Amino acid sequence: MSTTTTTKFNYVDYLWDEEAATALGDDQVALFLYRSNILGADLRITNYGGGNTSCKTLERDPLTEQEVEVMWVKGSGGDIGTLTRSGIAGLYTERLRDLKKVYGGLADEDRMVGLFNHAIFDLDSKAPSIDTPLHGLLPFKHIDHLHPDAVIAVAAAEGSEEITREIWGDTMGWVPWQRPGFDLGLQLERTLAENPGIRGIVLGSHGLFTWGATSYECYMNSLEVIEMASEYIERKVKEQGTVFGGEKVKPLGKVERRAKAAKLMPLLRGLASSEARMVGHFTDSDTVLQFIDSYDLQRLAPMGTSCPDHFLRTKIQPLVLGLQTQQDLSDPAAVLAQLQPAFATYREEYRRYYESHKHPNSPAMRDPNPVVIIYPGVGMFTFAKNKQTARVASEFYVNAINVMRGAEAISAYTSLPRQEAFDIEYWLLEEAKLQRQPKEQPLSRKVALVTGAGGGIGKAIADKLVAEGAVVVLTDVAEERLKEAYATYGRDSASYAVTDVTDSASIAAAFDRACLEFGGVDIVVHSAGLAISKPLEEHTEKDWDLLQDVLVKGQFQLAQVAVQVMRGQGLGGDIIPIASKNGLVSGPNNVAYGTAKAAQQHMARLLAAELGPDNIRVNTVNPDGVIIGSKIWEGAWAEGRAKAYGITVEELPAHYAKRNLLNEIIRPEDIAEGVFALVAILTKSTGNIINVDGGMAAAFVR
Repeated sequence: MSTTTTTKFNYVDYLWDEEAATALGDDQVALFLYRSNILGADLRITNYGGGNTSCKTLERDPLTEQEVEVMWVKGSGGDIGTLTRSGIAGLYTERLRDLKKVYGGLADEDRMVGLFNHAIFDLDSKAPSIDTPLHGLLPFKHIDHLHPDAVIAVAAAEGSEEITREIWGDTMGWVPWQRPGFDLGLQLERTLAENPGIRGIVLGSHGLFTWGATSYECYMNSLEVIEMASEYIERKVKEQGTVFGGEKVKPLGKVERRAKAAKLMPLLRGLASSEARMVGHFTDSDTVLQFIDSYDLQRLAPMGTSCPDHFLRTKIQPLVLGLQTQQDLSDPAAVLAQLQPAFATYREEYRRYYESHKHPNSPAMRDPNPVVIIYPGVGMFTFAKNKQTARVASEFYVNAINVMRGAEAISAYTSLPRQEAFDIEYWLLEEAKLQRQPKEQPLSRKVALVTGAGGGIGKAIADKLVAEGAVVVLTDVAEERLKEAYATYGRDSASYAVTDVTDSASIAAAFDRACLEFGGVDIVVHSAGLAISKPLEEHTEKDWDLLQDVLVKGQFQLAQVAVQVMRGQGLGGDIIPIASKNGLVSGPNNVAYGTAKAAQQHMARLLAAELGPDNIRVNTVNPDGVIIGSKIWEGAWAEGRAKAYGITVEELPAHYAKRNLLNEIIRPEDIAEGVFALVAILTKSTGNIINVDGGMAAAFVR
């Protein structure tokens, strides 16, 4: 099977750790999962959710007590890079093969998927995927079905069958394009019968099947086959001398590219969200720039992708913008006027694609907006329902670029016929998979920016927004605290920017980060703050200026930038300052702080009146007595308030709890609930104040 014993590869990552594998003993399912995870860790081998893997073991049948062969295979919708036992299906191999007796041909494919359930051995199985028979009809103990860029390049190249023989001789089989399903499994079985001793099979326009007697042999076989294809392609690239016809557009420098992308993304996001709000991702890697700046871009981009997994994530083709690389983006209205016709044309072309290829039972047309948007000289933008999906779409299109690069170097790139592409995209089984997805969270598709998010109330607000589905840009002036807060979130849930809210340039940079990372901003929460409690005669001008700068000027400058971004998107938005009961209630030793908080409250009302026509809602949350977990209660402020009330610092929590009507201790999480109510539930409220203080009669607004 394996032709070499080396573990040194140039084009794939050898990740097998013998110590880790040995620790798994003879547990073949565990070894298959281990192999799957390390294969999925290399995006050149297969992308998120792409491909599937399997193994076959002997198990005792609980009904007959006889030993039977069971196939364990990645279930529907899983990802081999993160695959666990809960994500696999266990099926009786022979029962699966018995389905050949009832298979009625290509028109019977959808029914066959339902019949897979009659072969289930493990009652805790994940739903079997459409690729299950491709593994089951082959006799090998361990099987990999992967989507390596290099092998798909061979599979998508003109003359693919001959090229397969040129690279691997008679050691590899080849089958022409066929939609995944039972018939393709029969073709693999037939190819193996006609070519005994082969080490794998190339699937035309699709991917690769490889196998082995053990998990390690299967892993090595997969790597070696992919390495051979990669070496062949790189040799052809060198012979050709240029890639994609050479550079047509000179890319901007990295700093300028990203600055331009940050300005453009809210406009693109608004246009791409005409059906449903989207979250964005930006990529300007060398691979992307080589393609989007090339002479061949205009020829290759409209052809669309070849591998089904690619265009299911990216749509059949991207939108290439007609903007000039050096174009001035300072006038959003003028740029929008230029972009709108391009989006309208793309949507219309997608509608024609749907109408000309649909079947009587096809699902309704999906969102016609582009997923992948290309700006020559700048980079590639992707938009989807959340950050992870947008990022994965970007990764898939990078895979598609690699495929086009390789196929063009070998001979010429060929894409799937549009009808075949449509039949995959609007396959009823694919639609059923979409319908099984869980309901979106209340703040899904929303992007939030929270100041003072390094701890206390700001961190609690960020936690709540992320928990309810939003992505969040954390900002704080304290970098170490900010990094600690950021580390508590998952990869696609948050970003951060060190931000001084008294500095307009720092605020602008934070919004640029939000736009570049996620496409724009929908929710801005100004939670950054400090408190100074002193008698009038002890207050200094510095105290006054600091409170005004952080609380009031900071809110003003945040609103200015936020509104510019929100108006560019055209999707409305929310601005929420975290003020205080002290802005409504007069108290001792509090003149500077209370005045600043009152200014925050009235500024919110003024902004609400001005921004209503833009559907930008401005509401205030007023905490009181948030002592536990709050940064401002560390040090002088707590001492000042204790002195004002004639008690000790240690008595403050009980003092504040006793003085409110509900006798409740107010925590940062309670303030976060108030913010959530305003952005997710009270969506027709603006100019209002929500007091989260346990009930303070003196602070009642009316």
